[in-house]
Amino acid sequence: MDKMSKIDWNRVKNSIPEIDFADDPATLKLKSRDFYWFSPILKEQLDGKSGDFVAFPKTELEIIKIAALAAQLRLNITVRAGGTGNYGQSVPLKGGLILDVSRLEATIWVKPGVGRFAAGSRMLEIDRNLKSMGQELRFYPSTRKQATIGGFVAGGAGGAGSCTWGQISDLGAVLAVRVVTVEEQPRIIELRGPDVYKVMHAYGVNGIITEVEVALAPRHDWAEQIIAFPTLRSAAAFGQDLTSRDAIAKKLVSIHDARIPAGIKRLRSIVPDGMAMALVMVSEPQIQTLDELVATHGGSTVYRRGAEEAERAAFEGEGDLAPIYEYSWNHTTLHWLRSDPSITYLQLRFPPGRNLELVDWIHATFYDEVLLHLEFQRRFGHVTNSALPIVRYSSRERLYQIIDQLNANDVAVADPHTFVLNDAGWKRVDFGAAEFKRLADPYGLMNPGKLKDWPVKD
Repeated sequence: MDKMSKIDWNRVKNSIPEIDFADDPATLKLKSRDFYWFSPILKEQLDGKSGDFVAFPKTELEIIKIAALAAQLRLNITVRAGGTGNYGQSVPLKGGLILDVSRLEATIWVKPGVGRFAAGSRMLEIDRNLKSMGQELRFYPSTRKQATIGGFVAGGAGGAGSCTWGQISDLGAVLAVRVVTVEEQPRIIELRGPDVYKVMHAYGVNGIITEVEVALAPRHDWAEQIIAFPTLRSAAAFGQDLTSRDAIAKKLVSIHDARIPAGIKRLRSIVPDGMAMALVMVSEPQIQTLDELVATHGGSTVYRRGAEEAERAAFEGEGDLAPIYEYSWNHTTLHWLRSDPSITYLQLRFPPGRNLELVDWIHATFYDEVLLHLEFQRRFGHVTNSALPIVRYSSRERLYQIIDQLNANDVAVADPHTFVLNDAGWKRVDFGAAEFKRLADPYGLMNPGKLKDWPVKD
């Protein structure tokens, strides 16, 4: 019998009565999931996995009490918030306590160019509050409405804004992280500068993040456009050109194979059949400049929305379309899965300088199986694109044949079909994350089974 099944969960609940707990089947099912089902491989492995109890702390002090109790009783802990990740990191492999930090919402302070926020603060609400201060988050995922700032630091990479500001892992994007350790007497550790990488992209395996300090950007009025191009190549060339234009303030440059709009219900009537698509957000005063660039690349704008309308769509849910970023990044796959549950996806990184050449190669080599969806961005100072292509899934064997061929041709695959950290191509936990786990989680209670290089060998 698993040791978690022997725990008296009512005793756990009653020992810290000021904290809200839940163990009803519906809540356990909801809080034991993320979007791992994007992958048919993870779906088979993780369906039915569940925690035993859910805790909903509202303050850091309550988190400290939970961490202390978990250490004393050797309770497994899976930390989650919005649950918008795709890799099963919110799924408890071995039962235990689910720690939902989504009620830990607060703006700690904001200064010009920087802000500090409680980990459970939703990114849409952060931007709503920053508006009056003339600032905004540099970037956010397509799940902006549900995603939390702590979850983005723990498991995010890029998003709307990466075309200007790069990745969350770029030096200077995240300035500090506050972490609670899981020990009988929990400590608070402030990680600053390069030390933040110890918990970034570690998916809650080595410390409970309670506060995050991030760089902010000057606020813009972002207008939206959908642009049709005759070929994927012309759309990709436009994406590269726009992203390279430093004088044009932009938030999103998302390029899609001509077959993708047909799989997205709200877009199939907007984009003409057989035309590739660009989803673009630019500062409203620069719309005319954008139109000139579109014409240079042979494109035609098929949908426009001004900044005021776009903001109402994002903050109030009004309008004929969802916010345009909700058709980009991981949302593209989500929309396709709603119309065709048999597909899956990949995550690709292209080397700067050769990215457009490799886009052409993939489009020709895997035309029947891979529908390219490109996200243009700055990556460590260089303009390139990543990709989250739609993949027509036939078998695990064929999927990994494609992955191996991509890796062999300098297109790095971050394998979204495994939940094991340090086992996903270039998507690794570096910078001493495993060593930090030994310090912050000495009993190995946090998200057990997810970190390949644990326990650390002496």
